[in-house]
Amino acid sequence: MSDRPISLDEALAGFDALWSPRIVTHVNDYDVRIAKVRGEHLWHAHDDTDEFFLVLDGELHISLREPGGERTVVLPRGAVFTVPAGTEHKPSAPSGAAILLFEPTGTPTVGDRHDPVPAHVDVTTGHALA
Repeated sequence: MSDRPISLDEALAGFDALWSPRIVTHVNDYDVRIAKVRGEHLWHAHDDTDEFFLVLDGELHISLREPGGERTVVLPRGAVFTVPAGTEHKPSAPSGAAILLFEPTGTPTVGDRHDPVPAHVDVTTGHALA
């Protein structure tokens, strides 16, 4: 953990990989991760933890499979949303976005149950910020 402020703009400028988060800091036993996203991710669920999203730039869509059916929430820049534990969801960003996530350290971003992970995703638990 850094003892200095971290510029999220500078951190985001330091990598190009999509859907492959970077860990910017830790809060207790949680990672604070940032990611660049574009296009569709994959359907997945985190059985034992909620997943928090904050849109730093662009627009993020999150499709949800809930008991009442399927719906999609749209998060513009500055919006937050928490996907409840156990809820199948699929993030997407048709025009691209930058997001910040809170997840327990070591939690795969693709959850416990998921579709096949695309080859371009090089890490699911986060890279340390360079």
